[in-house]
Amino acid sequence: MESVLKQIENRYKKHAVVDVRPGDTVRVHQKIKEGNKERVQIFEGLVIRVGRKGSLTSTIAVRRVASGIGVEKTYLLHSPLVVKVEVTKRSKVRRNYLTYMRARTGKAARLTGVAFDKEVNDIPEDPAILEAERIAKEEAAKEHAAAEAAKAAEEADAEAKVEAAKAAHEEAEAK
Repeated sequence: MESVLKQIENRYKKHAVVDVRPGDTVRVHQKIKEGNKERVQIFEGLVIRVGRKGSLTSTIAVRRVASGIGVEKTYLLHSPLVVKVEVTKRSKVRRNYLTYMRARTGKAARLTGVAFDKEVNDIPEDPAILEAERIAKEEAAKEHAAAEAAKAAEEADAEAKVEAAKAAHEEAEAK
């Protein structure tokens, strides 16, 4: 029998997570909420650290140089804000923590690439999530159709008012 903690953790874990290793160049798609708008921001960089692999709190530290300044972000892989993680390049490394890469610039910061199966990014989606997305899309389509019908009715009313005004104007000119 599973412990209570394991049961709770399994409830919040994602169905499947990409196998990310140190030395990988990844693109992390993260949800950003600004006011009432929501968008997906992509952060691409080198994975310099992988922590607590296989647990609910598994993390990756991604580093990139933006405008000459090193930027590092740490992501929880099972967070609902992390939409997708894509591995774009896999490199040969012999350490788990690549913190020495912080001091490297230019050609010294290059890592030797290794051939890998690009299908590592193709993860089967959780059927429950797919069903929820399908239902949400159907509801959005229904709302859109209702909004279009209301807009068409509004335009028809406006057109009828214009025609009535034109008829009244022509009648007034005829007198």
